Amino acid sequence: MNRILRLNQLWRLTLALFHEITREPGVLFWGILFPILMSLGLGLAFTKKADAVRKVAVSRSNEISEKGTSELSRFLEMDCNKPQPDSNDDFRWQYELKDDKLGNTVFLFYELDWNDAMVMLKRGTVNLILESSNGKTEYHFDPVNSDAELTYRKLRSIIGAGNLPNTENNSEIRPLTLTGTRYIDFLVPGLITMGVMMSSMWGISYGIIEKRSKKLLRRLVATPMKKSHFLIALITVRLAMNFVEALALILFALIAFNITIQGSISALILTFIAGNIAFAGIAVFVSSHTSNTEVGNGLINAVVMPMMILSGIFFSYQNFPDWGVKIIRTLPLTMMTDGVRSIFNEGAGYSEVGIPVLVLIAVGTLFFTAGLRIFKWH
Repeated sequence: MNRILRLNQLWRLTLALFHEITREPGVLFWGILFPILMSLGLGLAFTKKADAVRKVAVSRSNEISEKGTSELSRFLEMDCNKPQPDSNDDFRWQYELKDDKLGNTVFLFYELDWNDAMVMLKRGTVNLILESSNGKTEYHFDPVNSDAELTYRKLRSIIGAGNLPNTENNSEIRPLTLTGTRYIDFLVPGLITMGVMMSSMWGISYGIIEKRSKKLLRRLVATPMKKSHFLIALITVRLAMNFVEALALILFALIAFNITIQGSISALILTFIAGNIAFAGIAVFVSSHTSNTEVGNGLINAVVMPMMILSGIFFSYQNFPDWGVKIIRTLPLTMMTDGVRSIFNEGAGYSEVGIPVLVLIAVGTLFFTAGLRIFKWH
């Protein structure tokens, strides 16, 4: 009888703890929804499709405009297909490489000026630039980029003689080691903007929710302090901390990796402040009502995780389908990252980042106003 009673007690205790855990939205988010979102986001970007699409820039030259004068122009005009007249795609040529074992590869060729091609390369839209010189095809790409090298090898097998040349004397390879074309040049601006988002969301949102859950905000109700003053002071402190953290990262990158800021420093600072305003406003809105830290975890990660995966921090969002890229570009983290990255690598100034800065400030102001309206002390 005692054994049956102990087993019943164990069962009841186990059941009670199970109900306690499953009632927390944070547990359901991290255990069920989060892995699904991760697999969906990364699956869309990296899952092998029936046809792998590789975008390549073709530098404009006299040999390209004069058809048939080089192996590259002959390949583009004779072997490649052109998009339909009513197509919205902006590529000029298309070629499909059949491979029953490894899957087909579709190459999309964009004819651009050299400067425009370099911009697309820095943004991760293309990873290789083709140029015709003295009838021969030259391949410009980052030698440490494995995806670019794979693209080169596939193209080299179909352009010209059709055989890989002697790898000890690849005279047609033009390694791109210029500032702004390396992966580290792509990564550092993304790390800066991701740090702003994470610091604002966790430092402001979670800090407010934790204070509310510990009844610390309740004590402030009796004071003559305004909610807006409290929140603005909190945001100001976080902005100062974010500035110090970003400056430390930039100085380290300058010393360790010889990264340079090619654009306007003042435009960079303005973009940085606008991004802080945007995420501070979102953070206030997210934390304005709940006092449950588990719910707060779920809300914060529902904002942070999708943007960290989608917004081109560690890899170009061009890996996602075209319909998804249009949506991704509207995310606050994407706007801030693209703006900071363009200043670092493309020499952008106020004219290039003006619209994203205004949008980020508007987003932050809107969310801050809404969060202030529904904010509660306890």
